[in-house]
Amino acid sequence: MSDIGRRLRHLRHARGKSLAVVAGLAGISPSYLSRIENGQRAVDRRSLIVALANALDVSPTELVHEALPVTARGSTDAAVDQVRRALLAVTMGHPAGGVVPVAVLADRVSAVLDAQQRCEHDVVGRALPMLIRDVHANPDARRLIPLLHVQGTQAWLRDVGAPLDLGWQAATIARQAADALDDPVPRGLAAFGVAHGLLAAGAYDLASDVLGATERDTSTSERSHLAGMLAFTDSLLAICRGDKAASAAALDHAADLADHVGEGNALWFGFGPSNVAVWRMAVALEAGDHAAAAAIATQAIPDAIPSPQRRAAYWADYGRALAHLPNHRDAAITALRRAEQISPTRVHHHPFTRSVLAELLTTARADSAGRELRGMAYRAGLLPIR
Repeated sequence: MSDIGRRLRHLRHARGKSLAVVAGLAGISPSYLSRIENGQRAVDRRSLIVALANALDVSPTELVHEALPVTARGSTDAAVDQVRRALLAVTMGHPAGGVVPVAVLADRVSAVLDAQQRCEHDVVGRALPMLIRDVHANPDARRLIPLLHVQGTQAWLRDVGAPLDLGWQAATIARQAADALDDPVPRGLAAFGVAHGLLAAGAYDLASDVLGATERDTSTSERSHLAGMLAFTDSLLAICRGDKAASAAALDHAADLADHVGEGNALWFGFGPSNVAVWRMAVALEAGDHAAAAAIATQAIPDAIPSPQRRAAYWADYGRALAHLPNHRDAAITALRRAEQISPTRVHHHPFTRSVLAELLTTARADSAGRELRGMAYRAGLLPIR
């Protein structure tokens, strides 16, 4: 049974609600809900998670976050706890950091964000706690705060499967710092982080307000990259709300910007033409159109995606799409294995990939693909030693 399926059943029983009642409120059939609870169907759409959470009168975080087994955590828990303490310290105004020149801090931030893009999550986890404290201890380093917390802290916390409230705390700190700066770039960067935090919580109206109030400026390459990423976020929000036309328009706008600026890595976004396909796949998956997501994947050239982080997203999403198509089980496992080789943490900890692995396990065979699947499931803490 998947993490989400187990939590769904537990919460449904705790609420005293039947399959029919919860399914009706969520807009799905009772048989489909039963298959979700039994791990026979993956839950890999934000909109479905939000609908199920609303049906159970709980926050979406109650469904997607659950403590992982020790076999899947490694040293992550200790690093998350240290980051939590650092965020608490800076929130209280007592970062207890060292006196470090801004130039040195900027180099350290760059090194951490480079490691995050390379999917070196252990490296990031070791560096983040003290870096957070040191950056906040220097008043002259305020411009580094939004970048550090959105592309470093929040992104790392998401990838390692930390509680969503920690990522939200990082985004909030980024926004507070950006609001004190007279510059649309850090404000836009912070808005990106806040919007994704709100999306994860199912707060679509608030996310729309944040994105709608964010200045979009394409006067420089950096600002064009940021505008493109905000457009991608617009598209994801629109599809979560069921507005396919608005989602497609936002994606097309982002694609136009990508064609104009070309490949780049301004603000560590990795924005460019190669990233458009990854976002189109993500939006198609959110819409539940697995065939379209797989078709988009076949038209892309994954090796041309410069960021390992985005290549891992490509293979993970391709695997998720293939897992829902008839007679594509082995190809789905191969794609997920490619994602794991690039970013084990993403595959092991992300609720969507964990849910797909759990679904594939229900039909695992005693062949080479089955061995690969069981290996991934074990490393993700989904398959105990017997």
